[in-house]
Amino acid sequence: MSKGYLIDMDGVIYRGAEPIPGALEFIRQLVKREIPFLFVTNNSQRTKRDIAIKLQRMGFPVEEHHVFTCAIATARFLAGQMPGATAYVIGEGGLHQALHTNGFGIVDHHPDYVVVGEGRTFTMEMMEAAVNMILGGAKLIATNLDPSCPTSSGTRPGCGAIVAMLEAATGVKAFSVGKPSPVIMREARKELKLRTGEVTMIGDTMDTDILGGVQMGYRTILVLSGGTDREQLENYAYRPDIVVGSLADLCGDAFFRGGVLPVAGSARRVA
Repeated sequence: MSKGYLIDMDGVIYRGAEPIPGALEFIRQLVKREIPFLFVTNNSQRTKRDIAIKLQRMGFPVEEHHVFTCAIATARFLAGQMPGATAYVIGEGGLHQALHTNGFGIVDHHPDYVVVGEGRTFTMEMMEAAVNMILGGAKLIATNLDPSCPTSSGTRPGCGAIVAMLEAATGVKAFSVGKPSPVIMREARKELKLRTGEVTMIGDTMDTDILGGVQMGYRTILVLSGGTDREQLENYAYRPDIVVGSLADLCGDAFFRGGVLPVAGSARRVA
């Protein structure tokens, strides 16, 4: 049985402002059994505290240390590459705080990096400034390459869409740290203080959560409560270890003791 879990959020534990059925019980079971877990998100907008409070208000028994964002992974990675560097930032509070915490200076001219995250406040003036900084030698960094973000009112362009505009204008490809990058997947495992074979990734998206887990050698569980339908699995060359309808299917003792669960009409043992 796995000793710890990396868990995606939107589509896995909640949808909009409501918990997905079974998610509260699953997280409560992890806390009760003292099983380490970490929410790993490609959303760089919010700080760890903001996310923890949002989850607490939904009823999840979690704290700040249960949250790991692509903004944190990005800031740590870049600080390791160039300590004390500077960055021009297109993004919001979570990304700014992560960079400041890791020793970055945020500047509006001659930066070492142009770092892009999600945001609702970017302007064409900001994009123009970023283009000229990149053409002047600043390295283009994406917190993730998700093309869109779900919202309570629909969908808005994501970090990947903003980055695509900068790539097209400059001819420079961005380096991305978010899921499915091994950078964030490895950093999240280190947060749990576990080895590769002790970690399971739970997510609803094949292209990010499951691909990232497969590439790292983690066990993977796909939940069908979010962005993937069972029929879509045939489009991928890789497979999750387990497919379930939602976290509600994982709440029983059988799962935590290494029992049998349904997988595409058959059964697979969690070992």
